[in-house]
Amino acid sequence: MRNISDIIEQYLKGILHESPEGLIEIQRNDLADHFSCVPSQINYVISTRFTLEKGYLVESKRGGGGYIRIQRIELPQHLALHTHLHTTIGSTIDQTVAEGLIYQLEEARFLSKREACMMRAAISRDILLVKLPFRDEIRARIMKAMLISLLGK
Repeated sequence: MRNISDIIEQYLKGILHESPEGLIEIQRNDLADHFSCVPSQINYVISTRFTLEKGYLVESKRGGGGYIRIQRIELPQHLALHTHLHTTIGSTIDQTVAEGLIYQLEEARFLSKREACMMRAAISRDILLVKLPFRDEIRARIMKAMLISLLGK
């Protein structure tokens, strides 16, 4: 059974997907009422599942007429994608940024769920048992090699 965070995430992604502008504005309290949860649960979902690394831009305006705006950032296509990946990865990449990039590529359907899982396993700090900064350098090389192989189809 899915937990409330998963349900809220899927709900927000669904309405975001249906939005012609690629963005949504929500009121935290209204959403909390809709899901019968506390407003901090909404904050948790947005702050952990809608991050810049995962391809989302989040803005919030506080106050009586306040809102939270979530916008999907689209990945560039083809050649621009390779340039984007090279720039994002660079010579080093930490695990959080790498996992965010994998997530973004999976959401954009550049990677299958299986490919994304394999990549996450290969770049994990639990597997790359080397001290920093070497671990981040090795992770960047693995990421580049895997992505060149997978996206060069």
